[in-house]
Amino acid sequence: MHTRRQALGALLLPIACAPRAQWVGPGATRVPPPAGRGTPDEVARDEDYWSEIARAFTVDRSAINLNNASLSPSPGIVQEAMSRHLTLANSTPSAHAQWMVAPPLREAVRQRLAAQWGVDAEEIAITRNAAEGLQICQLGIDLARGDEVLATTQDYPHMIATFQQRERREGIVLRQFKLPVPAEDPARIVSLYESNITPRTRLILITHMINLTGQIMPVREVVAMARRHGIPVIVDGAQSLGHFDFKISDLDCDYFATSLHKWMCAPHGTGLLYVRRDKIRGLWPLMAAPADLADNIRKFEEVGTTPPANALAVAEALTFHQAIGGARKEARLIHLRETWTKRLLAAGGRIRMQTSLRLGPPRLACSIATFELEGVDTMKLWAHLWDKYRILTGAVVRDEVRGLRVSPSVYTTPEELDRFCTAIEQVVRRGLPA
Repeated sequence: MHTRRQALGALLLPIACAPRAQWVGPGATRVPPPAGRGTPDEVARDEDYWSEIARAFTVDRSAINLNNASLSPSPGIVQEAMSRHLTLANSTPSAHAQWMVAPPLREAVRQRLAAQWGVDAEEIAITRNAAEGLQICQLGIDLARGDEVLATTQDYPHMIATFQQRERREGIVLRQFKLPVPAEDPARIVSLYESNITPRTRLILITHMINLTGQIMPVREVVAMARRHGIPVIVDGAQSLGHFDFKISDLDCDYFATSLHKWMCAPHGTGLLYVRRDKIRGLWPLMAAPADLADNIRKFEEVGTTPPANALAVAEALTFHQAIGGARKEARLIHLRETWTKRLLAAGGRIRMQTSLRLGPPRLACSIATFELEGVDTMKLWAHLWDKYRILTGAVVRDEVRGLRVSPSVYTTPEELDRFCTAIEQVVRRGLPA
């Protein structure tokens, strides 16, 4: 369905797409070079290739970011595209750029995202983050007082808080259960979900890749089990899309939401929501939409005026991702994880991994891995790495999981991992400074 604004905007595309001489920094206009021949595992060890990937980013190498699971930088071509769209919006009448030029470009982004992940463009909404997409589902599915929703104690706190608000406001019931750490038996995970279903269970939340440890969950199997019970499943894919190689269609789920500013390296404040076409009508949007959009995926984008530059620059992030290739990217991220985990495990018996290092199949983890250095306070170790070495990791302090979460990305260099490992080895030998 196309509006008059979209049709008029199509006529104005040459204006929006006119080349501009903008430069963000070293490598700003670079896209990944051809990977050459070889399997993904062979390419994963080609440091000449990955040094070219690293040059496409504009990161400050005086610091080491090993916390890409929180927020990733964008490569230069994405920054340049966002700057170009923002300049256009501020150099022409704002309403013209917002309502005539941007909509058809946004539709092109929607179509490319859908094609990349094996679903229909009419099932993809472009959101601002995973939380927005997940809350559309969590708050938009009708529930009655006493109805139960099922989640684990390792699901993302923001999503748990969303259900807890429904508990306080509507009288629903949130049930949570614990998972093994690490969890190396997918069948056991499915069994845990099923054993916690009650006659009142109306909805299940599952995290595709748990942010605490990087654990990859058997989503397809849990969805199939829940469907036999007539229970819909919301999939939190905040950490998975663009991280390891899969299609949304592989999961056979009804609802999936993710952030694009993590492993897709898209502009900060971009996300994706997938809703199976026959589920769109029954899902209320987060903000009110006209009744004639009841069956339209775009009703979930009715959030008022937002800057179009963020969403439009997703196109360049997708181009960058495609140039590397999902399988090669996954293999490289696993290689980086193997590089530092093997070295630290060889440093002594005090390193306790909270993430499975099994290479599968099935996949159990990718880039993210969490470890505890026994006898050392996690928060103090986190602060020590940043204060002394300018190495940023993630600190996890939970009942089930304690330790440093390490998440290198495609721009991370072997030298940076070497510096990180050296810093940890010194703490293993000498302890933290007083």
